[in-house]
Parts: sequence; C-alpha cells; structure tokens
Amino acid sequence: MAATADTGRAGKVSALSLAGLARPFYQKLVSFALLNLAISGAILGQAIALSLVHTRVFLDGAALPDVRPVLIAFALSSLLRGLLVWQAELAALRFAVQIKKDLRSRLLAHLALLGPVYAQTQRSGELVNTLSEGVDALESYFSQFLPQLIRAALIPLGILLVVFTGDIYSGVVLLLTAPLIPLFMILIGNLAEGITQQQWRTLSRLSAFFLDVLQGLTTLKIFNRSRDQVKVLRSISRQYRETTMGVLRVAFLSALVLEMLATISTALVAVQIGVRLLSGSFDLQTAFFILFLAPEFYQPLRSLGSSFHTGTAGRAAAQRIFEILETSPMVRQAAGDLSRKPSTCRTEVNQAPEEGSPRMQPESGVQIHFDCVSFQYKTAQTQALKEVSFSLYPGQISALIGPSGSGKTTITMLLLRFLSPDTGRILVGNNPLETIDPETWRREVAWVSQTPYFFRGSVADNIRLGVPDASEEQVREAATAARALEFIEKLPNGFDTPIGEQGARLSGGQGQRIALARAFLKDAPFVILDEPTANLDPRVEEELQPVFYDLAQQRTVLLISHRLHTILPADLLLVLQDGRLVEHGSAANLRKSGGLYAGMLAESRRTL
Repeated sequence: MAATADTGRAGKVSALSLAGLARPFYQKLVSFALLNLAISGAILGQAIALSLVHTRVFLDGAALPDVRPVLIAFALSSLLRGLLVWQAELAALRFAVQIKKDLRSRLLAHLALLGPVYAQTQRSGELVNTLSEGVDALESYFSQFLPQLIRAALIPLGILLVVFTGDIYSGVVLLLTAPLIPLFMILIGNLAEGITQQQWRTLSRLSAFFLDVLQGLTTLKIFNRSRDQVKVLRSISRQYRETTMGVLRVAFLSALVLEMLATISTALVAVQIGVRLLSGSFDLQTAFFILFLAPEFYQPLRSLGSSFHTGTAGRAAAQRIFEILETSPMVRQAAGDLSRKPSTCRTEVNQAPEEGSPRMQPESGVQIHFDCVSFQYKTAQTQALKEVSFSLYPGQISALIGPSGSGKTTITMLLLRFLSPDTGRILVGNNPLETIDPETWRREVAWVSQTPYFFRGSVADNIRLGVPDASEEQVREAATAARALEFIEKLPNGFDTPIGEQGARLSGGQGQRIALARAFLKDAPFVILDEPTANLDPRVEEELQPVFYDLAQQRTVLLISHRLHTILPADLLLVLQDGRLVEHGSAANLRKSGGLYAGMLAESRRTL
C-alpha cells in the first residue's frame, strides 16, 4: 500500500466533473430546468401579445378598449415571467447552498479520514483557504454559472423552435449566429483560465503564508525578522492584486465582445426581416413577433458569457478540492485479504487471526502484537520499519526507545491507525487490527503526545475532550490522578479558567499534566505516552513516576521517550535502531548485554 497520499487530479477540472457534485441533487436541477421552460413560455406569451397589439394598432387602427384584453394578457405574462425568474433564482441559490454544505462536510470528513499524517504534509493556511474560499467559489459556480448554462441551453432552444415554425429564414440566421457567442466565450475563457489558476494559487499561498506568520509571530519578533516577513507579505499581496486585475480585465473584455456579437446578430435578424417587409413578402405580425424574440434569444447567451469568469474561478478552486477528495486514505480496512508475512521474517507471535471483529473489553486491557511489520513512506528512500515484531500486555509498561529516526513515531501512527503496514500484521488479541473499525479502535486508545494540542476553552473543557459528558467530580479525580489539581486550583477561575488558543496561558508542564488528566478520564484499555515528561522539570517528573504505575493497572501502556530516566518504571524495553528492533528485555538485562541500550545509558550519564 502507498504510504503517502496519491495526487488525485492533476489536469484541468471539466464542467462534467463539477456537474458530478450536483448528482445527489438532480431533482432540483430538473425542477430548475422546468422553471426555465416555463420562462420560455412566458417570453413567447409576451411576444405574441406585443405583436398582436402593434398589428391591431398600426394596421387595423384599433383603440385602447379593443386591445385591452391583449394588454392584460401581456401584463399577466410579464408578471408570470417575473415570478418564474424569481423562483428560478431562489432555487439556484438553495441548490448552491446545499451543494456547499454537502461539499464542505465531505471535505472535512475526508480530511479526518486521511488523518494527521496527510495534514502534516500540507500547509494549514492553504487547507483552510480551500475549505472556505474554495467552497465559496464553487457556490458561485453552482448559483450563477451552472443555472445560466441550463438557461442558455433551454430558452434559446425553445425560442428557436418557435421561430423556425414561423419563419425559416430568421431561424437560420439565429441558428448560424448563436454559436458565435459560445465560441468567443470559450476562446476568451481559455485565455482567462491560466490567469484564474494563477490567481487561486496566489491566494492559497497568501493564506498559508499569513497563517505561518501569525503562528510564528513570537519567534519572528525575537529574531527581529518581522519586518522582512511584512515585505514578503506585501509582495504576495501585490501579486494577488495584479492577477485579480488581470482576471477582471479579461472578464470586461469578454463582456464587451459578447455584447457586440449579440447586438450585431440581432441587427442581422432585423435587417433581413426589414428587407422582406419592404418587398411585401413578409407578414408584419410575424415580423414583430420575431423581432421581439430576437433579443430574448441572445440574452441568456450574453448572460452566460458574463458569468463565464465565475465558472472559471469555480473550476480553479475545484481542482484543489478534487485533489483532496481523490486522495486515497492511508489506512486499510481489511476483510480477509491480509498481508502475508515474508518467509524470511522470524517472529515470536504465533496467534492465528480469528474471523470477525473483536469486542473490546476495557476492564481487562488488550494484548497487542506486532508480527513482522514493515512500512515505508512513499517519499522516503528506505523503510521506516523493517520486520518489527514485539508484544504488549495488560498491566505492563513497555518502553519504546531509540535514536531519532529509528521508527518510534511510525509505530505510534500505526497503533493509532493513521497508517497501515505495508507487510506484516498488527494483532489485537488474536484479531488483525485492520479488521477493527478505526473509530471503534481509537475509542479504546488514550494518547498523550509530546506536544498535546489544546483547544480554545476552559481547563475542564480540555480535560473532557475524550469524555464530553464527564461530571465535575470525574474531571476533578482525573486531574488529581495526573497531579494537576494543585496548579488548577490556583488559576483565577479554577477548572473554568480559559486557557487561550493552543494552551497559550499554560506552561509546558501544566499542559502535559492536563494531557495526562485526559488519559485518566478516558480510562481506555490501551495508553500511549509519547514523551509524557518532555516539558517537565526533574522534580515534577519524579513525582509523576507513580502515575505511570497507576495507568498500568489493568491497562496496556506503551511509553516512548528519549530521556532514559523517564523509562525507569518500564517492565520491558524495546530498543529500535534504523527501523529494526535490535534489543528487547528488562533494563537490568540490557545493561549487562553491552548493546545499544547500554551505550545510550553510558552516553546519558556522561552528559549529566
């Protein structure tokens, strides 16, 4: 399986691809099309009424009372047309809003499915811009361009059929001149598409850079580089302004050309009708009827040209959206076709997988077995893990150690089901992890990361992250177990104190203890502690040593650390080097063996 996301759609996004997003709402498209057919009927009613009025007044000398019924019919047709246009516009807006809601939900769900491994390879500002500005650009596409495209296909077609029945020569003129507007629209659109793509890329770059500057503002101020970043930001803003003006220039040029074409085409219809009227070979009422319809025939095409740049902007934004939606998840969900372990792999894990999905039992902990697991990131030259096998048991603290780049983080991502092994198996009890639904499995895992994330809210809200309905007493007990109660009670509002974005009002040690409180409150059978004391001073770290023993009671605990004195409570040491498990056993036995752990321990003592 590919370890990283495959790029979805590299080429241009077609209108057909975008129309696929509207497939779940095809009934609304059908109703919109019927409304436009009804608008065509109202236009024909207006034209018939006006042609009758002009004929009776100018040829028959009719007075106002004689044409009053026809004028009433014209007024009713106009009123009906206005109501139908209003309903069509309202339907288009509702249709676009539904697509936007559905698309944004799909994007968020798919990003959640892709997981943090994918998100870490992207720029946060660019993703936010895609979810906000990108989806809004598609809303304009579906509320303006696509409805206008349907209108341009239906209304002129209906008028053309009626004109052909009344006068074949006028119908031929309309038929020959009508394609000129879409032709020039496409030619100008091709010119505008490259500029629009550049505009969208510049906006995404501007959004990503601006977020980077905001998040790193403290660092920039310390190193006196904030003014330099302001210059870069000003340069990107200028590029965005220039590309936006370029798009507007092309849009205005397009509108001018299409207006000229529509005007000239209408004049051609009028000229050929006028010549035939002068020769006496054409009926005046039919002439009036066609002359009234000619501008209405070209109007939807002109409007389509005016909104063409909206469609171009929508396609530019959709390219990135489709890339995200078509990126394959990095987690396999296997049914029975599991990877076979290589014949050269030696493992101590002999359990055969059972059929079906296991029932999790939090009160008894879980047994986890790595069975010849190998994994390689797609962008890497070497494997991150090479035929790794080990077992984790309830009531036992297992410590995963090794130099940087040895594969510890990859093992964590595999255990959290953000990645799946290329070969080998991860077993929970006797059941392959791939047969367990990721959401079901993650409910049974508590993870304390090296840099825990804190959301804007109170201390209690952040402790309750895994158990939203936990009572105040349960939150207090979890904080007590994590040795966090003392500093929380000293805060201005205790557990109700806001901690700011990303825990800005907390020290590193305070944040780490709140993260540990989350693990106690969740009470999951499997706990992963990734550098849990990285931000704590030695005294507090020593105070937290008993916490790890408490967590190990009827739980499976995996402790990951670079600091060897942090792993003192561990019952089993797993030593990684270059993606391989090179040593495993108790600390006492590994010290005597003189291997990698003994060397790391000696180096650690020299640096103290």
